Amino acid sequence: MNLLKTFALFPVLFCITLFSLAQEHIRKEGRFDEILERSAEVKKLADGFQFTEGPVWNQEEGYLLFSDIPANTIYKWSPDGGKESFRSPSNNANGLTYDREGNLIMAEHSGRKISKLSPDGEYSTVVDKYKGKPFNSPNDVIVDSKGAVYFTDPPYGLDSEATDTLGFNGVYRFHKNKLTLIADDLYRPNGLVLSPDESILYVANSDRPKKYMKYPVSKGGKVGKGKLFFNVSATSGEGNPDGIKVDTEGNIYATGPGGILVFSPQGRHLGTIVFPETPANLAFGDEDMRTLYVTARTGLYSVRVKISGKQ
Repeated sequence: MNLLKTFALFPVLFCITLFSLAQEHIRKEGRFDEILERSAEVKKLADGFQFTEGPVWNQEEGYLLFSDIPANTIYKWSPDGGKESFRSPSNNANGLTYDREGNLIMAEHSGRKISKLSPDGEYSTVVDKYKGKPFNSPNDVIVDSKGAVYFTDPPYGLDSEATDTLGFNGVYRFHKNKLTLIADDLYRPNGLVLSPDESILYVANSDRPKKYMKYPVSKGGKVGKGKLFFNVSATSGEGNPDGIKVDTEGNIYATGPGGILVFSPQGRHLGTIVFPETPANLAFGDEDMRTLYVTARTGLYSVRVKISGKQ
């Protein structure tokens, strides 16, 4: 799949629309009511994009950044100012996050690297090779409390004629100039997130099979062997495992078949938040970190939840 060639160009428009979807959300267990109000409404904040991804909330300044991969643009959205271009071209950036110094960390498809944009606008490369060979097309990225960068590297953004591929799709950890391969046995590693205490790394695998994995992480940052967290291959609905986040109580919010699937830390599927379009990624935001911002194909959406999320 080559996202750079898959999507046609659409004009970018801004609008706000309310969708009353409370009756359509899927409740698997009663505990889901502790996470999502039955009256919760999904808001459309902006639309007209080509394929939205990688949202991240800037807590200090109160705005959201997200990628439109085929449009080669990172957009900024704020409650007062609406949508505007933030960085273009973006090297077809996908996943976005912030490090401890407030630098924007970007997973670049066509750049085939993890890059950094400082608060004053200075751009630099964080890491771009494994054993001397370029990455495939880094997809999603997170940073832990110690400054370690975790990222996935599937082939979704690779040019179909590329010959310098690694031959596998990896999950990596980069810290203090040391790059460690965590896993090379996932067919399509995608979104990833750490548990609130950073003792577990969750990774979405988009296909063959559609599943979410979990990896133990030691206090020193060593990542152990992965185990299956939840398999959604037989779950009905459009969408694949992609973006993934956690709240402060350790519940996992993962895009997948049918919308955003919410799991308990013990791996129980509590329910699914349904959207008008198929979600690709998500981020918690607002001052109380209780608004879920969702990038879903051509639109940007939000819905309020009861538990604060982690960045």
